[in-house]
This record gives sequence, structure tokens and C-alpha cells, in this order.
Amino acid sequence: RNTRTSLKDKDTHTHTHTHTLNQSHSHTHRHTHMHSLMVTPGAGEHPLQYNYTFWYSRRTPSRPANTQSYEQNIRQMGTVASVEQFWKLYSHLVRPGDLTGHSDFHLFKEGIKPMWEDEANKNGGKWIIRLRKGLASRFWENIILAMLGEQFMVGEEICGVVVSIRFQEDILSIWNKTASDQVTTSRIRDTLRRVLNLPPNTIMEYKTHNDSLKDNSSFRNTKIAL
Repeated sequence: RNTRTSLKDKDTHTHTHTHTLNQSHSHTHRHTHMHSLMVTPGAGEHPLQYNYTFWYSRRTPSRPANTQSYEQNIRQMGTVASVEQFWKLYSHLVRPGDLTGHSDFHLFKEGIKPMWEDEANKNGGKWIIRLRKGLASRFWENIILAMLGEQFMVGEEICGVVVSIRFQEDILSIWNKTASDQVTTSRIRDTLRRVLNLPPNTIMEYKTHNDSLKDNSSFRNTKIAL
């Protein structure tokens, strides 16, 4: 089987080390830093083109956000190097639709932190899709499988994907390295429409991380693309 087709088949027989997350104990997890232990595919597993790390963050909306508090609130949940390792870890995670409050799941290439200031992100930006409640879990899984299956065809431009659970809506975003590369950003947009099967009138928004740093906001003051 190739990577793309095997992404659709859950394999729970691997013995890779994973972290689980549920809401009852998510607040007790200590902040963990990038570890130097290299994660590799197990024998007979289907390697991903890149290793990916899952992250989780949650904050109280009433508190002002800043870089330091954000970095303290973001927690690493595990890194995967193969299709089988991905499904093993993913199957232990709470589905985004079951999260409450101001929570985010992130899946980024290993070595890239889901922060605007990260070296790989600082010249980049993200596409944003706002979802009505009830759609987040399905769309999150679809965008992950598209990224792991290398369906965007933009080389190393993709940094990671995020699902953001908010009170009135949920938000899906995909981060890329070079915000000024319009050919790449357009290809990512068009691929998103296809893999997520978005209606033709879906509003898609783009925001550079530099603009986010200026107004300290992820989803305000975006540029709209129809």
C-alpha cells in the first residue's frame, strides 16, 4: 500500500510511545520542550514524508494574549513518523467537536512550533476557514489526511494545520512559509476547496503572521478571497 491509501486504514497494532489527552486532565500536563529523541517509523510501517508533532493549547479568553503566556499554554502531545504511529496517537485524542471553551489542536512538521515568531513561520501566513458548530471534527481529519498525504503539492511550503474551537464558531487554518508567494498560496487555497469539498460560495480568508504580530490577533483583520 502507498502512504495515501494507507492513511485511511487505522492500524492499532503498533507499539509506539504516545501521549493521550482528555479534558479532565489536560490542565495538569506540564509544558514540554522539543525533545532531541528522533522518532522513526517502526519495522514494516509506512513512513510519512515528514515527521509531525501534535500540540494542544487552551486559554482563558478574558486574559490578554501575549507570546510568553501562549508559549506556556501550548503543550506537546507526541510526534509521529509513520501512518501507523499517526493513527495510534490520533485515536487517543479528543475530537475537536467535543472540546469546549477556547481550545486549539495543532499538527505541525517536527521542529516547527505553532507560533507566528518561529523561524519557519515568520515570513508566512495562513488560510482561514470559519465553520459552523458541528463540522470541526470531520474537517480537521480531512485537512490532516490531505497534509500527511502531500496533496497540496507545494514542496516544503506547508508548516502545519490548526483547528480552533471558539464559542460561536470553529476555525480551521493551514499555515505556509511564504506569504508573498501568490502562486503557492493560491494552490493551497484551491486544494483546500477540493479536499474539503467546500461549497463554491465559501469565504476563505488569508492573514500573514506579520499582520498577526502587529494586531496580536489570529483571526481579525483578514484579507477575504472568494
